[in-house]
Amino acid sequence: MISSIIHGIILAFGLILPLGVQNVFVFNQGATQPKFRRALPVILTASICDTLLISLAVLGISVIVLGVYWIKFILLTVGVIFLLFMGYTTWRSKPVSNSSDEKALAPKKQIVFAMSVSLLNPHAIMDTIGVIGTSSISYSGIEKLGFTLACIIVSWIWFFTLAFIGRQVGRLTNSGEFITLLNKISALIMWGTAIYLLITLFS
Repeated sequence: MISSIIHGIILAFGLILPLGVQNVFVFNQGATQPKFRRALPVILTASICDTLLISLAVLGISVIVLGVYWIKFILLTVGVIFLLFMGYTTWRSKPVSNSSDEKALAPKKQIVFAMSVSLLNPHAIMDTIGVIGTSSISYSGIEKLGFTLACIIVSWIWFFTLAFIGRQVGRLTNSGEFITLLNKISALIMWGTAIYLLITLFS
């Protein structure tokens, strides 16, 4: 039981730590929202989406997704289009002043975008379903439950921490230069991921 929990913690951290589209978006919202609580929609949505993906992976959906070519093809195609659009939107977005939240991303948009970067990101899905789903096969019963819960809890803690760090960093600057730079980096990461997926699609 203990070994499966430790395995889940290490594996989840290994998958979630890299600077991907989902992480950048959560961090970005933590930095741009006028108050930390205003970033809760993106934190909760990203956490719930990861919980869903991890649960599906452990339940065996990975066999279907990774085994049927046309499902992978559709997933990758939609992901590329979405990432190109999100990159364009992020690149053009303007920094938000801490003294005014008029242009801050509304809760509804946070939820929609967070769901998109979580559920329409083939790279994240393949990692979650492929790696966690495959790793969970070696466990059963209470050990599988411990492994699954460990992965899910790490995910929740990480997104709350990421947004909190983003909020602190956002408060350190009085100008919009940092946020502008962060938006540009976010857009480049999204476009880079889209190009990688495009290459995967035709390889």
